Amino acid sequence: MKTPYDILIRPVITEKTVKLNEKQNQLVFEVAKDANKIEIKKAVEKILGVKVIDVRTTMVKPKQKRVGFGKPGYTKSWKKAYITIESEKPINIAELV
Repeated sequence: MKTPYDILIRPVITEKTVKLNEKQNQLVFEVAKDANKIEIKKAVEKILGVKVIDVRTTMVKPKQKRVGFGKPGYTKSWKKAYITIESEKPINIAELV
């Protein structure tokens, strides 16, 4: 049995996600690869105590990086969730970290 903290790994904080939070009431999280939309919705509602309207997920592909003396290596692939919440004011994502 996965706990809500196993499903939501960390919030993604970038300029784009902060604008999404302010304008469209959307939060962005890195989530477990095997988590589905229903599990993500329940985890956000339990942890943050807000009503979730919509959940959209995407897989972030690995990028090639140099490791050592120019040898190719890759970053990890991960799953990202865009969560639309029902709220009058934006949630401060920095407090969640």
